[in-house]
Amino acid sequence: MSAELSRETKVAVARDLYRTLAAGDREGLQGLLHPGFTGHAAEGLPLNMGGDHVGIDAMCENLWWRIGRHFSARAVPGDFQLMDDGRLMVAGTYRGSARGSGNPLDAAFIHVLKFASDERIIALHQLTDTAAWRAALDGPDRLQTIDFQVDSGLATMCLNRPDARNAIDLRMAEETLEVARRVAADNSIRAVLICGNGPALTVGGDIAYFLDNSAQGLGNLSAKMTAPFHQAFDILSRINAPIVTAAQGAVAGGGLGYVYAADIVVASDDARFVTAFSGIGLSGDGGGTWHLPRLIGPRRAAAAYMRNTPISATQAYEWGLVNEVVPGDDLQSRATELAIELANGPTVAYGVMRSLLRDSWRNDLPTQLAAETRGVRLTGDSRDAVSAMQAFVNKTIPTFGGQ
Repeated sequence: MSAELSRETKVAVARDLYRTLAAGDREGLQGLLHPGFTGHAAEGLPLNMGGDHVGIDAMCENLWWRIGRHFSARAVPGDFQLMDDGRLMVAGTYRGSARGSGNPLDAAFIHVLKFASDERIIALHQLTDTAAWRAALDGPDRLQTIDFQVDSGLATMCLNRPDARNAIDLRMAEETLEVARRVAADNSIRAVLICGNGPALTVGGDIAYFLDNSAQGLGNLSAKMTAPFHQAFDILSRINAPIVTAAQGAVAGGGLGYVYAADIVVASDDARFVTAFSGIGLSGDGGGTWHLPRLIGPRRAAAAYMRNTPISATQAYEWGLVNEVVPGDDLQSRATELAIELANGPTVAYGVMRSLLRDSWRNDLPTQLAAETRGVRLTGDSRDAVSAMQAFVNKTIPTFGGQ
């Protein structure tokens, strides 16, 4: 079983894989990959590279060597994280350029590797910023519905369809995933701020988009949209960087997922939270059926879903859905202030805290206590913990570097 292999062994094999790919060493790959290997590349990659690739030869010909023919690029791993099921998640960046256009390639990736008992890789699932690959080939703007920037360790992800009150169409769902991958792959990011341009954080799914594309079937279109949307929230739940969300005006439908993704939520006094799904005959997405009962209680959550009962900013604060309520004019400055505060904190400790708090819902007490012991061992070895304890002794204010 893959779980029997140590993290160190898996990381070493993964590093060998990236070195071997960079060298274009097919023979070396045969030694690293299991004969039963299967791969999956992100849907939406150009040059028909996305989808399932069964077997080592198929993965080489249809993805890795095809990349080599059209790009001068290599996968640069950054962070290695052992998942609960024994798989290894690797976050990093593809760096290089397209051979034809010369346009630069800078595409975040996440690779999830599964190992056989003989230490060889038996499966690889790739997620990557597909728009960045296309941009390198033909130059279109990679992000059209989200304004994303990183400054001094703070990543700001701002929904940017103000004329549509930030309604979520397929493009925004896909760009939410792309931004999540970029955040996960960038170790310089120490906090994330989610916000929205215009009068609303988001009114949820774009009904006009659904109707315009109804020929695809509303069920199929809904599933197509939620797949990248949900992948994004799963990724954001696992990063070390804490997340702050600023919520104003309407916060509805699947758009509530941007609230659930946060560790701290600041709401304007005009904010109204509404699931909206029963009003259009849908069951719900964005993680609400998991998060909302845990945040406000099962009875309130049932009413919010089945009766479509709106939740005011005051109720959201009293029930624990948000941390603070501020006047609308103060929302952005207050949320930014909190995000900057967190960006200057102990990032490694924050990551372990996020994991412990997330996993506590499924752990019994002994399991959680054991996880806390592993957590303090990991954080105790961090540079931030050592320097902060020394600052405590010296009666000075600690400065955290995020390591």
